Amino acid sequence: MAEILEVIMIVSFGASWPLNVIKSYKARTTKGKSLAFLLLIFFGYIAGIISKIVNDVYMAEIGQKWYVLFFYVLNFIMVGADLLMYVRNSRLDKLQKDSIS
Repeated sequence: MAEILEVIMIVSFGASWPLNVIKSYKARTTKGKSLAFLLLIFFGYIAGIISKIVNDVYMAEIGQKWYVLFFYVLNFIMVGADLLMYVRNSRLDKLQKDSIS
């Protein structure tokens, strides 16, 4: 039951990431984004993934509870994609600033 609740939490957090990545892609700017926030979430998912991998009880039951780790990894990938959009948009912001100067 605990794993199901954990998946609900992860899915709830993660449901917005694809939309956020699309918004970042379309916005073409870092305005309104926080790199510190993105990095904090990114490293939080790394910690969550590692916590599952080093948990002997979880790993012993991975065949039945693989979905928990799957959602951690999926969210990690989505946050990583948003970080890549941040880097791209930061470069676009710099080009925009240089072209105005």
